[in-house]
Amino acid sequence: MAAVYRWRLAPDGLATRRQLRALGLRPGGQDVVAELHRPRRRGRAPLVAYLYRIDRARPVRPMTPGRAAALAAAMRARRTCPNCRLDVGYCIPRSLGMCVPCHDTPTPASFR
Repeated sequence: MAAVYRWRLAPDGLATRRQLRALGLRPGGQDVVAELHRPRRRGRAPLVAYLYRIDRARPVRPMTPGRAAALAAAMRARRTCPNCRLDVGYCIPRSLGMCVPCHDTPTPASFR
């Protein structure tokens, strides 16, 4: 069982994934060392963040041309409307499943 600390009371030398990333590091396969619990109001469960040791963290892997191309293709697919096949310049909302103009334009079948 990992140690549990309250919000802002974790010892030095531990960091969350976001904090590691800000330092240019990644967990590098190490196990979670501790949990950080942030209490919330009205009986809701606390927010939990996992902590990793900074001294065992590894540097972030550099972006290669292949990884950059794969990331660009994935983002282009998220911006392309499946209805009109246009790159709309923003990520298509999953709740709509198509770009906003296609969603807002009534179809001929809806006029009946």
